[in-house]
Amino acid sequence: MNAKPAFRATVDEAAAKLPDPDEGSLRFATLLRRGSLLVELYAPRGGDPQTPHRQDEVYVIVSGSGYFFNGEDRHPFGPGDVLFVPAGVPHRFEDFTDDFQTWVIFYGPDGGEQVE
Repeated sequence: MNAKPAFRATVDEAAAKLPDPDEGSLRFATLLRRGSLLVELYAPRGGDPQTPHRQDEVYVIVSGSGYFFNGEDRHPFGPGDVLFVPAGVPHRFEDFTDDFQTWVIFYGPDGGEQVE
């Protein structure tokens, strides 16, 4: 029998799955998967070494603050903010606080959704 898929995730559950901060700056935990949907908690330390992704992406900031570089734009961010990144666009978090955590939501086809 197949395990029932998860449809709920908490920040505490996700944080418990994060790698130890001593293991590097790229710290994330995958919580939910369904079709093209992938939900992770991301909590980098020191720097954000991300490269562009193949799917569209949404961030929901859980805690912390800093600046978000998205394409050619740079914006401040804080708890509760929602940030969108189209597939293939360079982006990263900069000058963020030590308590920074964000939900990361990937969705849609490779190359991103087509805008009409």
